[in-house]
Amino acid sequence: MAHVAEWKKKEVEELAKLIKSYPVVALVDVADVPAYPLSKMRESLRGKAVLRVSRNTLIELAIKKAAQELNNPDLEKLVDHIQGGAGILVTEMNPFKLYKFLEESKKPAPAKPGVPAPRDIVVPAGPTPLSPGPLVGEMQALGIPARIEKGKVSIQKDTVVLKAGEIITPQLANILNQLGIEPLEVGLKLLAAYEDGIVYTPEVLAIDEEQYISMIQQAYMHAFNLSVNVAYPTKQTIEAIIQKAFLGAKNVAVEAGYITKETAGDILGKAFRVALLIAQELPEELLDEKTKELLNQQAQVIAAQPQPAEKAEEKVEEEEEEEEKEEEEALAGLGALFG
Repeated sequence: MAHVAEWKKKEVEELAKLIKSYPVVALVDVADVPAYPLSKMRESLRGKAVLRVSRNTLIELAIKKAAQELNNPDLEKLVDHIQGGAGILVTEMNPFKLYKFLEESKKPAPAKPGVPAPRDIVVPAGPTPLSPGPLVGEMQALGIPARIEKGKVSIQKDTVVLKAGEIITPQLANILNQLGIEPLEVGLKLLAAYEDGIVYTPEVLAIDEEQYISMIQQAYMHAFNLSVNVAYPTKQTIEAIIQKAFLGAKNVAVEAGYITKETAGDILGKAFRVALLIAQELPEELLDEKTKELLNQQAQVIAAQPQPAEKAEEKVEEEEEEEEKEEEEALAGLGALFG
C-alpha cells in the first residue's frame, strides 16, 4: 500500500472541515490568476467568503469525505466539476450573489496567445497613438481597416477581430497590446456552487436581472388581472374587485334607468342627449331659444372634428347608425323612468 504523506492527510482534513462549516461550497478556477491579483482577491473576499487553493486530487478527497460525514450524497456531485487549477470557496452568500460578486470583481487583462476570447473582441474606430510602420500591414492582413492620418495610425470603423471562444493568435495579441486593448479578464472563474442539495453551474447563475424583474412584473400583472376577473379576493386585488363590481352594477342600473345617487347624473345625461336627438328632427318653430342654442353648439363641435375626405361618407353612415342605436336605448331608458 502506497504511503500517503502526512501533510496531504492534514490538508484533506482541513478542507473537509471547511466544507462542512458553510452552507454554500463553490469550486473556482485559479489557474490563470497571477499571484498578486490572487492576493488582492483574497482581500476583497475577506468577511464574505474563504478561499482555499489546493491540489485537485486533495479537493476531490475532501469533498467526498465531507459528503460522507454529513451523509449528503448531493454534495459529492461537486466532484464532477473539478477542472483546471481548482480552489474551494466557502461562503454564506447564496450562489447567485456569489457568482455576481465574482464576475464584478474581475479586472481587464492584456491579450495572451493561445487563450480563448471570453467575448467578441472589437477594435474600435478612431485615431491611435501608433506611428506608421509594419503594424499597419499586419492590421490590414487581419481585416482591420487601418490607414495613416496626420502621421498616426487610424482605424476606419469598428471591427470584430475575434469571436467569443476563438483562440487569440500571437499576431493578434501583439496588435491588441500595441493598441492598449485588454480583452481578457483576471479573476476567479466559478466552476460550480452547492447549496441545499443543488449544484449550480455558471449557465444557471448567469441571469439577466433586468429581464427577470420584467418577467416577475408581467407575471404579477397577469395574476392580478386573473384574480380580479374571477373575483378572487386578496389583499392586493380586493379594491379593484370592488371597483369593478361597482362599475358593473352602475352600468346595469344606468341601462335599466334605475335612479340612485350614483346613477342619476348618467341617466339624466343620457336622457338629455336623447332629447337633443329628438329636437333635431322637430321643425325649428317648435323649439325654444335654449334648445336651438344647444343644437347649434353641438353642430359646431361636430363640424370642428377632422374627417378625412375618403372616409367622411363612411363615418357619417356609422354615426347615423350609432345615433339611431343610442336613441333607441335612451328612449327605452326614458320609458323605464316614467313607466
